[in-house]
Amino acid sequence: MLVYFLRRILWAIPVLWLVATITFFIMHVVPGGPFDREKKLPPEIQANIEAKYHLDEPILIQYSLYLKGLLKGDLGPSYKYVGRTVNDVISDTLPVSIQLGLVALLIALIVGLITGITSGAFANTIWDRMSMFFATAGISIPSFVLGALLILIFSHYLKLLPPALWENARSVILPACALGLAPAAYIARLIRASILEEKHQDYVRTARAKGFSEMMILLRHVLKNAIAPVVTIIGPLTATLVTGSFVVEFIFSVPGMGQFFITAVTNRDYPLIMGVTLVYAALIVLANLLVDLLYPLIDPRIKLE
Repeated sequence: MLVYFLRRILWAIPVLWLVATITFFIMHVVPGGPFDREKKLPPEIQANIEAKYHLDEPILIQYSLYLKGLLKGDLGPSYKYVGRTVNDVISDTLPVSIQLGLVALLIALIVGLITGITSGAFANTIWDRMSMFFATAGISIPSFVLGALLILIFSHYLKLLPPALWENARSVILPACALGLAPAAYIARLIRASILEEKHQDYVRTARAKGFSEMMILLRHVLKNAIAPVVTIIGPLTATLVTGSFVVEFIFSVPGMGQFFITAVTNRDYPLIMGVTLVYAALIVLANLLVDLLYPLIDPRIKLE
């Protein structure tokens, strides 16, 4: 396992380099620049600013300077937030996005697994139809619409929860639900389909022939194999939720990476855009690695080679 782990870590280096390279050149190919405004700056001020951030250099030199900074762990200065580096912005905002994402992931797993397992165990019943109806609705409704609906019901009408900001535990509930309910619906449909497929396998027929109850077969045999597809999606799902939904963070005024990323795109803050993209890619690589390491624990037949 150690050899497999080290090999995956080494493979992550060219992946992150490729992400950084593609993002860098896309940022510089898109028309416009970080200091283009409706009211143009005087030419001498524009030249001084570009010289400060090496924007007057050829693009390959800018690329080499960017890679040199990456090797030192320096993501560069922010063009928008003067006096702050991208490292500062990410270190301040990533913990908030991680808190929100982990709570949303917990909601998605609890709601999705309970709904999907119950629906698969009692297929074609009224509970199954109701569960799949809400699961389909959860997948279909965009997170920003769900977020606005939650604010309208629980903040405006019922006045139970705060509509925005990030002050205490109560402030986490609405954005976490808006972020986690759509993945919960997807997990529910996935686990239901997997359970229904496993219930027709030969080992289930053998267990029934031995006199095991349906609940015993479900808990001891079916779930063990049906859970594998869910584990597969937990990797990218975790990275997506931990980095936070940009739209959900913007709606609920959560001071996470999402708000800063939207602002960075609007202001063409190249280093911040590339920094957030790299963090997102690194989290996906790490989450997928952890999921792969979990597979042998779930199913001993799977070997890491």
